[in-house]
Amino acid sequence: MSQTAYRTHHATEVTEALVGEKVTLAGWVDRRRDHGGVAFIDLRDSTGLVQVVIYDEDMARPLRSEFVIQVVGEVRLRPEGNENEHLATGKIEVVAESIEVLAKSDALPFQVSTALENESENKLPGEDVRLKYRYLDLRRPSMQHNLKLRSDMAKAARHALEDMDFTEVETPTFIKSTPEGARDFVVPARLVPGSWYALPQSPQLLKQLLMVSGVERYYQLARCYRDEDFRADRQPEFTQLDMEMAYVDQEDVMAMAEKVIAAIWKTAGYEVQLPLPRITWQEAMDKYGSDKPDLRFGNPLVELTEYFKDTPFRVFQAPYVGAVLFKGGASTPRRQFDAWQEWAKQRGAKGLAYVSFTEDGELKGPVAKNLSEAERDGLMEAVGAEPGDAVFFAAGSRESSQLLLGAVRVELASRAGLLDPKKFAFTWVVDFPLFKRTDDPDDDDVAVGHSKWTSMHHPFTMPSKDWIDRFDQDPEHAMSDSYDIVCNGEEMGGGSVRIHRDDIQDRVLNVLGISSEEAAEKFGFLLEAFKYGAPPHAGIALGWDRTVSILAGADTIRDVIAFPKAGGGRDPLTGAPAPISAEQRAETGVDYDPEEDED
Repeated sequence: MSQTAYRTHHATEVTEALVGEKVTLAGWVDRRRDHGGVAFIDLRDSTGLVQVVIYDEDMARPLRSEFVIQVVGEVRLRPEGNENEHLATGKIEVVAESIEVLAKSDALPFQVSTALENESENKLPGEDVRLKYRYLDLRRPSMQHNLKLRSDMAKAARHALEDMDFTEVETPTFIKSTPEGARDFVVPARLVPGSWYALPQSPQLLKQLLMVSGVERYYQLARCYRDEDFRADRQPEFTQLDMEMAYVDQEDVMAMAEKVIAAIWKTAGYEVQLPLPRITWQEAMDKYGSDKPDLRFGNPLVELTEYFKDTPFRVFQAPYVGAVLFKGGASTPRRQFDAWQEWAKQRGAKGLAYVSFTEDGELKGPVAKNLSEAERDGLMEAVGAEPGDAVFFAAGSRESSQLLLGAVRVELASRAGLLDPKKFAFTWVVDFPLFKRTDDPDDDDVAVGHSKWTSMHHPFTMPSKDWIDRFDQDPEHAMSDSYDIVCNGEEMGGGSVRIHRDDIQDRVLNVLGISSEEAAEKFGFLLEAFKYGAPPHAGIALGWDRTVSILAGADTIRDVIAFPKAGGGRDPLTGAPAPISAEQRAETGVDYDPEEDED
């Protein structure tokens, strides 16, 4: 509905078909240009720009950037040769008959003009300033595009799910604290002093209860909260597209999710070829050094453990030795190889061993002199290199070495310009372990339970059929019915077949070191529900912020969230988190002492 009290048309609705007609427009002054008695205003609204011509100097004189104005004028064709092919309204202009200033603007802390969108991003201030004045930052066309894309994606997902007979159900924001692998945000309950609500890390238990309730196909765009250490693409509050189905298995859920993903990508004009490829978790780690492999390019890791089994080089006398090819890397200056060492140390590694192959096939580099003659002679063939290439190595534990090489692989591709944000490489990663060790120094998830094992996904994940009878006898190797959807090296989402039998759930909790008493205290309501006929069920959730950022080609999820948090969970716009008054604190019951209450 374009016509309102302040306008007859939006900017981009003013086309050649309206030439000779009078229109009323409203929006911001994007920029102003004066040409000897004639002023030109680019008027901007949520749809784009339209050029306004002003012949009255008195009318033009007070107008400044970001003033909110209403323009009444006649549409005409631009003079021949003055068309702007890059503008939707580039063939017409509006000759102003009257202009009313609806609101003035102070000098801006930074410019938001559409004209700057085609210039260097260096024109923008630091992120803290952008977030402090987020309402200005959001006026920029790229940010408007991201918000509109996010909305269109949600609409497409809803339509796809409704076509598959899903029901949208809202679940509570105030729940009981339950173990899900991260720290809870907690809220004091004023009416029950000494008691606390938790904000949900996900609707996991509630959607399982909906399956027990007979809601066979559920979804919601759910707000979730996790008190995690800050990282570049983490937010303390985030959104996920949550989906759960009863009487299904892994294949059913994956097929459903693929239809949703295809519908979402279609909103941006991309056709996703279904079915999507699959790779096992083990294969992903062995070939790409990541459980979320970027498949926009090749260059898989090469395992050399067997090749170096008799090596005289102490560093390679390790449980795992692997390599990744640096195509054309032999010409890299020594100082650049030294910079790679610093890069690796910043990731927690001791360094990054390398060799290079000269154009005549000679082996160069610090590692070369430590290898046996046979190892040097066969290395080029073993790693698939050619003269002029280089190779990076990692040796040590399998997982940490593969993670380092996987990061090297992506960094090499980035520096080579192979990470095209408009190219999308999807894959399912399947066959995950059921458990992981709690003493992994590279894992900052909060352990669920009190044993040396914690859940790879969450405690309600079903063991795979081959492991149902023995997962608790060999937790290290037990596998699960779980799956992640990955795009361009980012985990878009994940899910699993859920445990619906209380005997299996009890055994999983026992492995995690969660006693029956603790289980009853923390999520006894779910275990109680399982006693009354829980159907087999499974589901998946897409991290909505990340999914939008991938499709938008944004560098960070903060660019697709209207009002995100900065480092440490701070909000530069509102100043949150902030202290509360002594009166507020007393009223919440935060300092409630039950012993004092007894007195």
